[in-house]
Amino acid sequence: MLLRQIEKFLRQTGMAETRFGRLAAHDPRLIGDLRNGREPRRAMTERVEHFMNIYLRETSDAA
Repeated sequence: MLLRQIEKFLRQTGMAETRFGRLAAHDPRLIGDLRNGREPRRAMTERVEHFMNIYLRETSDAA
């Protein structure tokens, strides 16, 4: 489930929900909407997962 992956990512990174939404999907309300039942389409899910993977890879390479 995408929301579960996002929640884990936010805990790992300490990133704010609105910042995540802006960076991952150009939508600061993304997480709130998902919590309220919004069902993302496949393209959105792939875009968000890609963002999380790249972000984690880049931050781990920098460490």
